Amino acid sequence: MAGTVISIYDTTLRDGAQGEGVHFSVKDKLVYLQKIQESGIHYIEAGWPGSNPKDDEFFRQLSLNRPFNGKENSITTKIAAFGSTCRVNESPEKSEVLAGLLSSGADTLTIFGKTWKLHVGEVLRTDKDENLRIIRESICYLVSAGKEVFFDAEHFFDGWVDNPDFALSCLKAALEGGARGLILCDTNGGAFPREISRGVETVLKEFNPEILGIHAHNDGGLAVANTLAAVESGANQIQGSWNGFGERCGNANLSTLIPWLQIKLGYDILQPGVLQKLTHLSRYVAELANYPFDEKQPFVGKSAFAHKAGMHADAVLKNKRTFEHIEPSLVGNERRILVSDQSGRANICERMRRFRPEIEKDDPLVEEAMDKIKKAENEGFQFETAEGSLDLLLMDILGEYQPPFSLEDYHVWSDPLRGELDSVAVIKIRVEDKSVHLAAEGDGPVHALDRALRRTLSAFFPVIDESELVDYKVRVLDGSRGTGAFVRVIAETRHGLNTWGTIGVSSNILRASAKALLEALYLVILSDQGKLTRKV
Repeated sequence: MAGTVISIYDTTLRDGAQGEGVHFSVKDKLVYLQKIQESGIHYIEAGWPGSNPKDDEFFRQLSLNRPFNGKENSITTKIAAFGSTCRVNESPEKSEVLAGLLSSGADTLTIFGKTWKLHVGEVLRTDKDENLRIIRESICYLVSAGKEVFFDAEHFFDGWVDNPDFALSCLKAALEGGARGLILCDTNGGAFPREISRGVETVLKEFNPEILGIHAHNDGGLAVANTLAAVESGANQIQGSWNGFGERCGNANLSTLIPWLQIKLGYDILQPGVLQKLTHLSRYVAELANYPFDEKQPFVGKSAFAHKAGMHADAVLKNKRTFEHIEPSLVGNERRILVSDQSGRANICERMRRFRPEIEKDDPLVEEAMDKIKKAENEGFQFETAEGSLDLLLMDILGEYQPPFSLEDYHVWSDPLRGELDSVAVIKIRVEDKSVHLAAEGDGPVHALDRALRRTLSAFFPVIDESELVDYKVRVLDGSRGTGAFVRVIAETRHGLNTWGTIGVSSNILRASAKALLEALYLVILSDQGKLTRKV
C-alpha cells in the first residue's frame, strides 16, 4: 500500500463523453486537459482519432500545442489516443483506425480487442486464430512505430468466466505484440468483486505484466467496489472518469476512487495538495460538461458531510468522528449542519454561530429561531436547499440584518400576442432615501421581474452584474387545489465562488418568485459588503 504507486488513467473525455447528456466541445477538451494535467493525473485518454470530426480537430489542435503532450513545463501527464485493432482479414499497414492513431501525435495508444468468444463469433464473425492475429499484429505495428501501447481486453471478465483459456490467450497475444500494459475490462458492468479479484490474480500469476489495469463499468452499481477489489488483488492502474460519467450507468468514479485509495488504503496517488482540490475538480468537470452535479456523491458532494438529524449534529459537533469517516477538508469539502423541522438546538445553534460565534444552545434566540423555522417549514418552506434564506432569517433574529434596499411596489403584465418578450415588469425600489421606478421586458413575468430588479439595483450595487441566476425551480405543494395550489420556488444564485439557494412560498407563483429573487440579491450585496460573516 504505502509506497505502492497506482497510476490513474482518466477516460472522461472519451468513455465519459459517451454518457447520455455529456458533451465536450473541442475547446472544452483543450481546457479540460490543461486543468486536469495540473493535478498530476498520469494518463488522460483524450478521444478516438478518426471516429468523428470533433476528435480529429481536437488532436489537430493538440499537435499545435505541444505542452499538452506532457513534454514541457514539467507536466508529466501523458495523453492517450483510443482506438481498435485492425479489422478482420485486414493487415495493420492498411488499417485506417491504426493510421489515425499514429497520426494523432499521442505517444500512448490504447486499443481494444475481443476476449470473449461470444463477441468473436457473433460480432466479428471470425475464429479464434484470426482474433489473436489482429490483436498481436495491431499492437506490434504500433509498438514498432515507437508508441507505448495498452491493450484494453474488452469484456475480459465475461470472457474469462465463459472460457478462461481463450480469454488468457488474447492477453498473451497482446503481450507477444509488445503491449506494455493489459487493461482488464468489465465492459458490461455486471461482474462481482469476487470475480474481479480472481481474474486479476489469475492474470498476474500467468503473465505478471508491467502494467495491469482495471476498467469497470457501473451497470451493477459496483464499479468502484470492483476497481478497489482489482487494486487489492494487484492491479496497478485504475481507469475511470470524473463523477462516474460514461455509457449506460457510467464508469468507475475517480472522484470516489482517488480518496478511497489515497486516504483510506494508503496508496500513493496524488500529492496531498491536489487531493484537497478534489471537490473543486469534480465540480469543475461537471460544469465544463454542462451536466448536473450529483450532490449525493461520496467525498465531493454537498451532502457528503451534511448532518440533519438533531442527534447526529449534536454528536458530530462534540466529536467529528462520530458521524464522519474522514475530515471534509482532506478532499476540499466542508461540513454542513442542516436546519429543518427535524433539527434540534445543536443544528440551529451551530448555524447561528456563523454570525455570532459565542451563542450557546440555551440562548432564547436559539429557541426563537427553532420555532420560526419549524413554523415556516410547516407552511411549505424548506431550508435544506435554501440556506441563503435561512441565513437571512437567522441574521434577522440576531438583530444583525438590515435589507440593503426595499421593494415598495411592482406590477407585471403579460401579452401572449407580443412575441418572444411577452411580459413587462414595473418596479419601485427604495435605496436609503432614493426611490426609483423602472420597467423591463422579459420572456415571461418572472424573467421580466428579474430583469427589472437587476437593472434598477445595478446602478446602486454594481456587484449585481457580476452575479447570475443558475437555477430556478417551482414545485406544487398541494396538487389537490389545482391552479390555486401553493407553490415553492427555489432560486440558486452564484457570485464568484459563492452559491446561494433562496426560497419563496405562496399561492401566487409571482409573489413566491419575487421573494426568492429578492433574497438572492440581498445576499449578493451583503456578501460584497462583507456583512455575510461565516464561521465554518
